[in-house]
Amino acid sequence: MDREYQGGYGGGGAYEGGFRRAAGRRPVTDYGSSMAQWMRNRRPRYKGGYALEEERPSASYIVDMLPPAAKLQNPADTVPTKHLHSSLNKIKHPVNIVRWTPEGRRLLTGSSSGEFTLWNGMAFNFETIMQAHDTAIRAAEYSHSEDWLVSADQDGVVKYWQPNFNNVKAIQAHTDPIRDLSFSPNDSKFVTACDDATLKIFDFARGLEESTLTGHNWDAKTVDWHPTKGLLVSGSKDHQVKLWDPRTGRCLTTLHGHKNTISKTAFEPTRGQLLATSARDQTARVFDLRMMRDICLLRGHEKDISTLTWHPFHVSLLTTGGADGSIFHYLLDEPNAPAGTAPSIPPYDSTDPSNAPAQTIYPAHRLQYAHDFAVWSLDWHPLGHILASGSNDRVTRFWTRARPGETDCFSDRYHVGEATAEAHGTWDRRGGRRMMREEEEQEIDDEAEGLVDQKMPAKQPILPGIPGLAMPSMPAKDGTSVGGAQPIIPSVGDFVPGRLPSANGIAGMDPNTFAAMMAEGKIMIPPPISANGPGGLPPPPPLPPNFDFSKIPPGMFPPGFPLPLQFPPPPPPPPPPSVPQQQQLLLQNIEGQGLPSLPGLGSENAGGGGVRRRVPLPSQQESLMEEQRRGKYRTVR
Repeated sequence: MDREYQGGYGGGGAYEGGFRRAAGRRPVTDYGSSMAQWMRNRRPRYKGGYALEEERPSASYIVDMLPPAAKLQNPADTVPTKHLHSSLNKIKHPVNIVRWTPEGRRLLTGSSSGEFTLWNGMAFNFETIMQAHDTAIRAAEYSHSEDWLVSADQDGVVKYWQPNFNNVKAIQAHTDPIRDLSFSPNDSKFVTACDDATLKIFDFARGLEESTLTGHNWDAKTVDWHPTKGLLVSGSKDHQVKLWDPRTGRCLTTLHGHKNTISKTAFEPTRGQLLATSARDQTARVFDLRMMRDICLLRGHEKDISTLTWHPFHVSLLTTGGADGSIFHYLLDEPNAPAGTAPSIPPYDSTDPSNAPAQTIYPAHRLQYAHDFAVWSLDWHPLGHILASGSNDRVTRFWTRARPGETDCFSDRYHVGEATAEAHGTWDRRGGRRMMREEEEQEIDDEAEGLVDQKMPAKQPILPGIPGLAMPSMPAKDGTSVGGAQPIIPSVGDFVPGRLPSANGIAGMDPNTFAAMMAEGKIMIPPPISANGPGGLPPPPPLPPNFDFSKIPPGMFPPGFPLPLQFPPPPPPPPPPSVPQQQQLLLQNIEGQGLPSLPGLGSENAGGGGVRRRVPLPSQQESLMEEQRRGKYRTVR
């Protein structure tokens, strides 16, 4: 897949980290040209699959790159050897789960803080973040129909999500942490693996538990449902791998081969004939379900293997992640035995396949320093050209294959380490740290821009000059407001304010109809005018003795307002202030000291919480805008 930089680099540099990337420019991976070329030139598989020239290690063959689906017989061309991008949140937490959305446009990550983060699948920038769970997210899986996402957390809660991340259901599946979950082939059920040593099968539509599978002697750490069959596989802390019948809940067989906690089990998604398992004994094994035995033993890790994943198209490409942050890629049809080690033969080629030892496979490619800490999750892009990894070092990284002619990626710091890469001239520690800071600042800016709409509440109309006091909603012409139809006022029948009959309608109305409407309360009779006060209202309470009317602020009553009885007229308003006084009042209003029209409402009473906000004077504002137009102004990060 082709990778370009939006706008290019800002400054030269022959080694990684030795350049300064211009602000707002990031690498972009676009698979459109590769897919279009393959669709234009592909042929049926029995005719060869495609009619293009084979790729050669030259930059001139970049235009002839094809997607992995076009080279099913060449898995080595798909091995992701090049680092694309490292994405991290503003508030960093360990990344427990990485999952590509079904269409491949975004990557979903689940952190130990219970947050879902969406990253763009082509530019790898931040898109949005949401608080999905109250505790750490431990598992997440998309349905085969691509219509649902199910996630589980540390408290044993399972949540249903729509593709727009609308949470429609939450169930308390377990009381202990859920470590893994998987959908059935038809999405009608899903299974969970929990630290209470049980597996539970749930009906997806009803959200009800159907059966509980017991048989493990310790915590169940992983589970997977066969892509086409009614078959479950689970791994536990008791070093055992079990196969289950989901219909009866019976354990079909137990596979013994590992000597420590099983960390991951996964069926091969393309054909479903192989089963891969990894454990904390630094090894991974591949079982053939037709022979019900292990056929490959994957070695090479120096620490525990924490996760693994199959390639979506290549059956023989398996990727593992280690507790030391390494990522190894294995080709099951290539032993890749190191120098001085005798290669072993596969059981298929032996005279006694049932009793022959498993073939030892070594990594075809090693990313020894992919992460600083344990790799918790790996997931391939649906097209198979990008691998995403989530780690305990709080970073999500994207990997892809090198373009024809690229060799610098094999000596970067992810392959040989920072010290060796610095000695070879492919890594500059100081420049790399500066570049990392710039990338973090870019991610922070992207996150701030993406959360503007989420952080800003809906603005309600307020009364001018009175912060925090909402303006009452006015009825529309049809008698309804924003919230729907207006409620019926008690004791007034079905009379709705704003729907009084017109004067002409009352004048031409039949007397019997008018009397009936008055009896039903559809027409309100105005109260009689009383001498006690305007509108028949009771007189106001007596004023306290020695009440000083001069303390009433000017402008309290609008012009022409009829004062109630016993209210003497207020004092006349003061003369308008002079020009210096107007400037002083304006400065006080800007600095939040008070509102000149409403004495007594200072900054401590306003809706701003008493925060004094200073803004430039008009002359400073104009000069600032002029500097911005000249391009000499940069925002402080």
